[in-house]
Amino acid sequence: MQTNTLYTRLLRLDSYFLNFLRISIFIVMAWIGGLKAYQYEADGIVPFVANSPFMSFFYKNARNKVLNEDQKPVSEYTLYKNPEGKTVKKNIHWHTDNGTYAFSYGLGTMIIIIAILVLLGIWFPKIGALGAALTFIMSFMTLSFLVTTPEVYVPNLGGDFPTPQFGFPYLSGAGRLVLKDIIMMAAGLVLFSDSLKKVLKDSGSLSKLNT
Repeated sequence: MQTNTLYTRLLRLDSYFLNFLRISIFIVMAWIGGLKAYQYEADGIVPFVANSPFMSFFYKNARNKVLNEDQKPVSEYTLYKNPEGKTVKKNIHWHTDNGTYAFSYGLGTMIIIIAILVLLGIWFPKIGALGAALTFIMSFMTLSFLVTTPEVYVPNLGGDFPTPQFGFPYLSGAGRLVLKDIIMMAAGLVLFSDSLKKVLKDSGSLSKLNT
C-alpha cells in the first residue's frame, strides 16, 4: 500500500519531469548554438558539413580535392584544420572564403531558436510541439553524420605495429559526440507527444479520443 502511494506521488511529478527535460534541451542547444558564433566551434563542424549531401552546398570548397604532403588526394579542408585552442592565420582566411563562419552563424541562430521553442512548450504546447519536432529532425540530420563523415571513426594512422581498432564500429571522439544525439532524438519525440496531448486536452479532443 505504501509502495502504491509512493508511485502515485511520483506520477504527480510527471509534468515537472517533462518540463525539466525541456529545460535540459534548452540549456544544451542554446549553449552549443551560442558557441557556433566562435571560430573554434565553426572550424570543428567543417568535416560534418563538408561531407554531408544535405549541407555541403553551403561551403564553397566542400568538394575540392587536393594532394597532401604525401601526394595523396584528400579533401581540401583537411589541410586547413585549426586544433581547438590554436589558430593559424592562413587557415582562418581559407575558412572565411569557404563560408565556414557565415554558415556557422546561421546554424547557431537556428539551434537557439529551436531551443527557445522547446522551452516555450512549458507554457505554450503548440509552440512546444513545433520545437520538439524540429529537435527530432535536427537530431536525425546529426546522426546521418555517422554515415557520411569519415572523421567519426578511428583512422588507421599506422605505428610500430598494425593498428587493431580503426574504422567502423570504433567511434572517434567526434563519433561518440554524434551518437549521443540519439538521446536528443528520443527526447524530441517524447516532448512532441506530450505537447500534442496538452493541445488536444485544451481543445477537449483528448477526452473524445479516450471514449
